[in-house]
Amino acid sequence: GVPVPGPCGARGCVPACAPRQVTAEQLRARGNALFQAGDHGAALAAYTEALSLSDAAPERAVLHRNRAACYLKLEDYSKAEADATKAIEADGRDVKALFRRSQALQQLGRLDQAVSDLQRCVSLEPRNRAFQEALRALGSSMHEKMKAMSCTDSKVEQMFQILLDLEEKDADKKQKAAQNLIVLAREEAGAEKIFQSDGVRLLMQLLDTAKADLMLAALRTLVGLCSGHRSRTTAILAELGAPRLAAVLGVEHEQVSLAACNLLHVVFDSLKEGLQKDFRGKEDAVVLDSSRDLKLLIKHLLELLVLEGASAHGRDNALNLLIKVVPRKSPKETNNSLSLWVIDQGLKKILEVGSTVCGSSGSLPVTENSRMSTSVLLSKLYEDLKCDAERENFHRLCEDYVRSWFEGHELPGKLRAIQTVSCLLQGPSDAGNRVLELEGIMDSVLSLCASVCEAHQLVAVEALIHAADKAKRASFITANGVNLLKEIYKHSERDSIRIRALVGLCKLGSAGGTDFSMKQFAEGSTMKLAKQCRKWLCNEAIDAGTRRWAVEGLAYLTFDADVKEEFVEDKAAMQAMFQLAKSEDRSVLYAVASTLVNCTNSYDHEEPDPQMLELAKYAKQHIPEQHPKDKPEFVKRRVRKLLMAGVVSALACMVKSENPALTSSCRELISRVFLALVEEAEDRGGVVAQGGGKALIPLSLEGTEVGQTKAAQALAKITITSNPEMAFPGERIYEVVRPLVSLLHLQRTGLENFEGLMALTNLAGISERLRQKILKERAVPMIEGYMFEEHELIRLAATECMCNMAMSKEVQEMFLAEGSDRLKLMVLYSGEEDEKLRRAASGTLAMLTTLHPPICKRIPQVTVHWLEILQALLLSPSAELQHRGAVVVMNMMAAAREVAEQLIASEMLEILSVLAKDKDKP
Repeated sequence: GVPVPGPCGARGCVPACAPRQVTAEQLRARGNALFQAGDHGAALAAYTEALSLSDAAPERAVLHRNRAACYLKLEDYSKAEADATKAIEADGRDVKALFRRSQALQQLGRLDQAVSDLQRCVSLEPRNRAFQEALRALGSSMHEKMKAMSCTDSKVEQMFQILLDLEEKDADKKQKAAQNLIVLAREEAGAEKIFQSDGVRLLMQLLDTAKADLMLAALRTLVGLCSGHRSRTTAILAELGAPRLAAVLGVEHEQVSLAACNLLHVVFDSLKEGLQKDFRGKEDAVVLDSSRDLKLLIKHLLELLVLEGASAHGRDNALNLLIKVVPRKSPKETNNSLSLWVIDQGLKKILEVGSTVCGSSGSLPVTENSRMSTSVLLSKLYEDLKCDAERENFHRLCEDYVRSWFEGHELPGKLRAIQTVSCLLQGPSDAGNRVLELEGIMDSVLSLCASVCEAHQLVAVEALIHAADKAKRASFITANGVNLLKEIYKHSERDSIRIRALVGLCKLGSAGGTDFSMKQFAEGSTMKLAKQCRKWLCNEAIDAGTRRWAVEGLAYLTFDADVKEEFVEDKAAMQAMFQLAKSEDRSVLYAVASTLVNCTNSYDHEEPDPQMLELAKYAKQHIPEQHPKDKPEFVKRRVRKLLMAGVVSALACMVKSENPALTSSCRELISRVFLALVEEAEDRGGVVAQGGGKALIPLSLEGTEVGQTKAAQALAKITITSNPEMAFPGERIYEVVRPLVSLLHLQRTGLENFEGLMALTNLAGISERLRQKILKERAVPMIEGYMFEEHELIRLAATECMCNMAMSKEVQEMFLAEGSDRLKLMVLYSGEEDEKLRRAASGTLAMLTTLHPPICKRIPQVTVHWLEILQALLLSPSAELQHRGAVVVMNMMAAAREVAEQLIASEMLEILSVLAKDKDKP
């Protein structure tokens, strides 16, 4: 959508013409130019296209050699080595290819082969100093490595001796040995040494001691050995065995189970990715069939879910692993066979956990998070299905499972069936709705709601609440369930039941959402329910699992602005909710985030079209109305109250959670709240001080597209008005660049583009390393695109950003690239009427001509108006513009005689003489 400047600088479309046939030679030349300009990715694409058009062996060899140079710059050393090898196969005396392969081999850790290539280079060109220096440096590096290896050998042996010595009583000595082993395993050389020194067998012995501290040391060391190394991971898995790893995951000791979970995650990643650290020799020697190993591990995880002897947190860790490793990471991946395999082999095992009724005889040990984790896993598996046949199979398996419990198992079976329905309604709700419609299910739910047994009543009421969420059932439940829930709420003696009945009423009462005119309940009822919710929430005598339901109720009731206003006035209720958000029970996260989104009005709300409103009135259709207390001044006051109550630290704690309850949609809600909290510039410092800046970075990199964008926009607002080095200290500032660059994409709104550009301008002015990071994220072409934008503020922000980016050598070179209009645009913008735009453009010219003198010679060539534009700058009433103009002229005078002559031949000397006498502008 960006207009392309035509040959004379007028903005408009380039006329269409017949496609021109490009030759391999032209593509190679283009690749060379792009490489020189620092655009290594584009250069690689040009060389690759040239290869597809070239048949001549010598030309292909040169292209492979050039591609190797690109891969070296892009740090893809395996491909750099492969391309250099192809060039050497064509010509064994190609020193450039030999040198490039030696550089790649060095990075891949194959130093002996790198030396061999360098020795060949030196023998072919004995006088080449660069080759001699490289060989000398590599020789000393190898010597150091050998020395370190021999030293490491004895260290590894010593550490295992201390750890496996049953007589050794010195706990500190053992702890130090364990820590040293873990640290050593994080380095590639150390990991390989442990592996080669029979380390896996010794680590197995540590695991078999059943002592928590030794097991933790073994598991953490294994993480280092497996990280990013597929062949080593395969060998370790073969030696340890999948059953042993799954068994360690299911142990009672929580830390050991978590460490085993971390190891298994690393093993899965290494098997899936097969990363660069693998040595070629090993990869050639071992034929790897990762899919077999993956399925074997997953099979044992699924069996662990239904293993009675497995611990509750071990079961949770197994669910979390399945969530992370089974579904596709992105819809772009076409292969969903792993999800299909898990559904066929293990869906019933997953549903066994989801259907567990706590406290019933023979039930599996579970935690308060287990059912939520099961719902998330089921939801992810369902979302990973691609066609109706796959979804139909999922529905059939769910229905068969529910029927198997519902029919012929009497009351305990019916409870299991209803619990399964709840679990599905919280996860893949389509599947939940299907099983809810099975004969007898809804009737059983309604009749069990009146049960005298608390446990049975809890299961039924929760199922009714989850069913009330779904549009298909809401009208049926409104007709059949409201009176029942009211009866339970009024007459039950148990708070645990009353609170759930109240949530059901809240859900049904909030069907109108934020529409003030659609109220389900009588005037004042909503306020009474909200008051009761707040009362329960603050009552610490009630268990946390029950108080969570009070937050669920508020998540629905806070659609009403009167409820929001009362809630933010109740500091005790807010803080009680924040404490719950920080607790072990992570299933409360979504309800807390929903309540905060409602209180801050950070949901999407489109302004209705006035004409459509008139039509709706004429047709007597319902028109949504905004509550008077949802106006901006009320929202602003509510945000302040939340900030004072400590909302930021609660949100930061919620984001730290590694729990499946922190779903993509939950992350999106938290991002929305953060964006509302940083709306006012004066609040941003406080948000950063309480950990908001740190929490926003992961939110901006993972989750739904909307959520990532909202978090990135909040980061941009902070970066614009705060000192970025204080808001994001240390390495964190570099993590902010990618989210900010994402705001420049064309599908983002104008405001998001503008704020992204402003924030990047601030970062680009800080250091060369940050400018390099912005370049690496390929932001410069997008920044340039916005310099052609119609909207004057966006155009100005892009020009200011380019001004700061021009401090980088690579960007300076771009202004000299053949066929580019960058410099011409800057010169023309320096003559525009908009003073701020002139200031940014002339500032860029002053910077470029100072840092890169060859640009001075090019300015007279880009436009015939260059002289009058410079003169207009010097004659401007603005001292800033005059100063910029004077710097450009001074640099051009010093750069080249022919340019100086052109300047002096004009009226420039007279203008400068007048300005030099102005005492007011020193």
